Amino acid sequence: MMSEYHPKLKTPFCGKLGVDFPVIQTGMGWVSTAKLTAATSSAGAIGFLATATQTFEEMKQSVKEIKEITDKPFGINVRTDSTDIDERLTWAIQQGIKVVSFAQAPNPEMVKKLSDSGVITIPTIAARRHAEKVAEWGVDAVIAQGQEGGGHTGEVPTAVLIPQVTKAVDIPVFAAGGITDGRGLVAALAWGAQGIAMGTRFLLSKESEVPEAIKQAYFDAGVTDTVRTRSVDGVPQRVIRSQMVKALEKNRILKFPTALKNALKFRHATEASISDLLTEALAMKRNQDMTWAQVSLAANAPMLTKATMVDGNTEIGIMPTGVGLGVITSAPSVEDIISEIMIEASECLHSLADNTVR
Repeated sequence: MMSEYHPKLKTPFCGKLGVDFPVIQTGMGWVSTAKLTAATSSAGAIGFLATATQTFEEMKQSVKEIKEITDKPFGINVRTDSTDIDERLTWAIQQGIKVVSFAQAPNPEMVKKLSDSGVITIPTIAARRHAEKVAEWGVDAVIAQGQEGGGHTGEVPTAVLIPQVTKAVDIPVFAAGGITDGRGLVAALAWGAQGIAMGTRFLLSKESEVPEAIKQAYFDAGVTDTVRTRSVDGVPQRVIRSQMVKALEKNRILKFPTALKNALKFRHATEASISDLLTEALAMKRNQDMTWAQVSLAANAPMLTKATMVDGNTEIGIMPTGVGLGVITSAPSVEDIISEIMIEASECLHSLADNTVR
């Protein structure tokens, strides 16, 4: 029960979300499945289902599976450039989805549509100006991810970004980027955040359906074995420095044909038509200020990630990760992960109050 932990850990936004603990499991493509999401929410935190890499029907089935496992609040993470995004959001509202996060920046219309229906909106940002912008649109909170985070990430370190954002906006902030434990939660609270959001820590859990060989590859890597690179899809992304990533960085001439091949694979996986892909490409260029070169590479990330997270193939895939992977040594249950975080955070807060922290 929450009463066992330090009272400062029951932050105000916990009540709004309807959860016990100020911990978010992020919506990682191919990783944040119904099983992982349900486990997180059942344990008292908030789990996000990754729908960005799912067809609409797969999304519906996953939501059904989560509801069969738990009656606790959970969220979905959506692709804002999907051609059926309006239909998906309408369905999510009808299903009573508690909260929505976004794989890319939303637009004001999406935020209003969800907010008017009582759905909590939490975009992820990587710079203070982005937080200020979405706050003006009326989002309920933001996940501020520092450059130590996994996958697509920004320029500013977590310890600098979070205080910047919490001072700049009047909405709750969740800290992300290299955070894996209770001390990280306490640090986030000290920076003014109301909680933490983690990806890699939950990827390395018992309920995560990532192949065991891939989990072992994460355990074998250290904190210095990651790289923040544009070679995958033209946008900065933190991944494990594998032979595949080294090849992508070296053989730039291979990127366009690889991207085209992956675009066709992604089209098949998500049941998108060629027309849909072209429409999304135009939207990405217009809304995300991407070059045509970046747009042409945009399909690389989901398919190269699928190769590892689903197929277990490190030779042709990538492994997105935060730098915190180097301090994670086991994959316990989600419930144990959250419990350990809360216990450590409570002990740390009590030690700080007693001036006995070590």
